Amino acid sequence: MKQIITTDKAPAPIGPYNQAVLIGTTLYTSGQIALNPITMELVMDSIEAETKQVMENMKAVLAAAEMTFENVVKTTIFIMDMNDFAAINSVYGQYFDESTAPARETVQVAGLPKGVNVEISMVAVR
Repeated sequence: MKQIITTDKAPAPIGPYNQAVLIGTTLYTSGQIALNPITMELVMDSIEAETKQVMENMKAVLAAAEMTFENVVKTTIFIMDMNDFAAINSVYGQYFDESTAPARETVQVAGLPKGVNVEISMVAVR
């Protein structure tokens, strides 16, 4: 049975989707961007600050499903500029133990919602 996961500790959806969907023991998250969940304003001071906000938003979504980054088995990172990869990767890496880090792909795209530089989605399993 499909269970919708929501939290006010991450940005509310800005379209016809939910923050995450739990099917059995598998959680599928929507992509998170650097919206501050309190102000709903973008955090774009630097690519590092932007990535940190994305990861904090994702942390809140995982927590709403009673999971942590340890449960994450797959991530997808969409970035506007591959030149930002090292900075994004540095912040992203702070949230995972390298020996148990999830599978991942990173894709450069032509555009992202609200003109952000990075969007990340995840799949997690209990």
